[in-house]
Amino acid sequence: MNPTLAKAWKIQKKTRDYVAAKLLFAILRVLRLFPAQKGLRAADRLARLIGPLTSRHKLALDNLALAYPEKDRTWIEATARANWGQMGRIAAEYVFLDEIFDFDPARPPGEGLIEVEGIDLFLELRDSDKPIIFFTGHLGCFELLPICAATFGLEVTALFRQPNNRYIAREVQTARKTRGGHLVPSKAGAAWALASILDRRGNVGMLVDQKFAKGAPTTFFGRPCRTNPLLPKLVRQFNCDVYPARSIRLPNGRYRLELQPRLELPRTETGEIDIPASCQTLNDVVEGWVREHPEQWMWFHRRWQL
Repeated sequence: MNPTLAKAWKIQKKTRDYVAAKLLFAILRVLRLFPAQKGLRAADRLARLIGPLTSRHKLALDNLALAYPEKDRTWIEATARANWGQMGRIAAEYVFLDEIFDFDPARPPGEGLIEVEGIDLFLELRDSDKPIIFFTGHLGCFELLPICAATFGLEVTALFRQPNNRYIAREVQTARKTRGGHLVPSKAGAAWALASILDRRGNVGMLVDQKFAKGAPTTFFGRPCRTNPLLPKLVRQFNCDVYPARSIRLPNGRYRLELQPRLELPRTETGEIDIPASCQTLNDVVEGWVREHPEQWMWFHRRWQL
């Protein structure tokens, strides 16, 4: 590309990202003036209006059609719009996390906004001296999971992919540092940082449902994709235990956080962790979650190459 054009494109993108970030922050500041539940409902409604007007809406529709070829266009459109509402809630939840997470183990079941499944398992793992990897997907309010772990005395360092918008990424990382424990941005050096934590018998959290161009060949909803092999590689190196965890949005602004039983990863004939088969196992777990609540997964990112 011509150097002058390249510089102009870079300036244009930086300006566009800056304006988009400032607009988002302004909306979040307005929402912060409301009680949490009213603010979240407003973000849901606003995102359902704005989301379908963006270029990402077509990608969401295409992805849903690929994943659910048996569904008609009405269902696909309705699910995509509901998904935008969920994305609006995710954005707003950053400013309401402290109010949302009201879990109290002494409170009777069904009261409060948060219910937790797997409490005994959390307590068991708290006293374990073995390194642990928790994995999840972009479902529900996944930001609540490390906060929940901390409630039971489990410190989790989370690997996260920064938003493409640098200004939003900076704000997100600052917010999560104060509310969600330690963070490792998904970039060069991340694997070494996580390895160091596991070597000290620490705990790591990972999102495993993103496209990874150089990943292991796998399938997701029966379609070819590439999956990051980092998790099974770390398990093979440090003999970690692996636990699935997920967040589900419930009616009336409530959430269910689930810590599921230990996942046994496939092994080769020689007893080593089978990297490609393990990546497929992770995909299968996440796919099962998505099929239960399709409107709660991020359909507008490129999991497959279209």
